[in-house]
Amino acid sequence: MDAREILKHVDHTLLRPTATWPEILTLCVEALLYQTATVCVPPCYVERIASQPGDKPAICTVIGFPLGYDTTAAKVQAAKTAVAQGASEIDMVVNLADVKNGDFAAVTKEIAAVKEAIGRHILKVIVETCYLTQEEKIALCRCVTEGGADFIKTSTGFGTGGATLEDIRLFREHIGPGVQMKAAGGIRTLEDMEAYLREGCARIGTSSAVKILTESLRQS
Repeated sequence: MDAREILKHVDHTLLRPTATWPEILTLCVEALLYQTATVCVPPCYVERIASQPGDKPAICTVIGFPLGYDTTAAKVQAAKTAVAQGASEIDMVVNLADVKNGDFAAVTKEIAAVKEAIGRHILKVIVETCYLTQEEKIALCRCVTEGGADFIKTSTGFGTGGATLEDIRLFREHIGPGVQMKAAGGIRTLEDMEAYLREGCARIGTSSAVKILTESLRQS
């Protein structure tokens, strides 16, 4: 698979809590240079990126991150603010307490509320697979579909595990036809990225892609 094509599917990510503005600027320069899908950054940097002069990458940010147990009202407001400040995509963590309590109706309702709040902008729902049973993963595929989200996403990268091909195959079997898949967490090789794209992922979330793929481009 061509490195340039892979980069088009990458959310070039920097969500480390100590990320500095110079690091975020570098991320944006790389995203423009290598034409990644977006930069995925902390909410505190969205407006600052959007207000920079000249060309800017598409901005993705995170809501309820990384634990997911903010109230629905807080997530809705945070999503509205992020979009107003210039984000075009929102990656939201589900309420895992609701999941573990078996209240999937509440999970669906929250997803729908955030999607309604951001309208045409893209909503990706992070389900944090490392904490889930097989049955919970399947139930969350239904929640994401019925809630009207655009993507189901495996992981925050802050949990006890990241994406697996097995989970992507399970998602593919159980999500609705309008839902796409994003793999994130622990994706650090060219082979990993190719494998997830072959399995049907539309997006890859990683901080390593540009470094790996530019090395590949230099060697080709």
